[in-house]
Amino acid sequence: MPSIIAPGGRIPPLPSVDSQARSMTYAVGFFLEQGLVFASDSRTNAGVDHVSVARKMTVFEKTGKRFVTLLSSGNLAITQAVIRQLQENLDTGGKEDIFAAPSMFAIARIVGGALRHVYKVDAEHLRQRGLEFSAAFIVGGQVEGGEARLFMIYSAGNFIEASIQTPYLQIGETKYGKPIIDRTITFESSIEDAVKCGLLSFDSTMRSNISVGPPIDILTYERDSLRAGLQVQLCEDDPYLSQIGEYWGGALRNAFKEMPNPQWLKRP
Repeated sequence: MPSIIAPGGRIPPLPSVDSQARSMTYAVGFFLEQGLVFASDSRTNAGVDHVSVARKMTVFEKTGKRFVTLLSSGNLAITQAVIRQLQENLDTGGKEDIFAAPSMFAIARIVGGALRHVYKVDAEHLRQRGLEFSAAFIVGGQVEGGEARLFMIYSAGNFIEASIQTPYLQIGETKYGKPIIDRTITFESSIEDAVKCGLLSFDSTMRSNISVGPPIDILTYERDSLRAGLQVQLCEDDPYLSQIGEYWGGALRNAFKEMPNPQWLKRP
């Protein structure tokens, strides 16, 4: 059974890993008429005899006032430094305080600013050791009196926003999970369909890239609720993960068999 966390609860931290681990991660956020859906994997390092995991989802919440979720990918030391900086600024009332920001746009700028600060401190030292400054974030949520919004923040601290026309954003190892989302999800899709599609995109990604793997964290947010919805963690042995992989694989094979051959393949 998946680990289901009550609204307002928190998923306990996973074991610590090498802070210099390069996390290719796959994470996706959906921007829907009903609300928002977030999903992220937990793998940071993978090899023949060693797999490391660390959570990539962070929630900042004041129930009834604001709800913000942050998904991260890239060098784990960088993303953890950014998140720690954001946490230390909470409830200070300053311009870098997520709990004091007047809008989601302002919060996206705060996250971008924290990322630029870490770059100024660490980028040259990383370069001298042959390490790339690599980090990206998805930040989404809603502030009381504002609209639910979803942003993707690049390593430079700049960002783009999801829209009705482009109702999802991805970071990390995105290419394997993108096609199913492109063919399935629209702004009018339900939260349930986004969760299902998101998990299918993870299934496709995990089958093609060992750097992405469970546990998978899922979090839903209903528009204007100003509180976290369902929070679920799916581990490697979760029966639903196996079920959707088998179902989708079989459905694709059947569709492929039924697809007509090109006319130009027919011999005279």
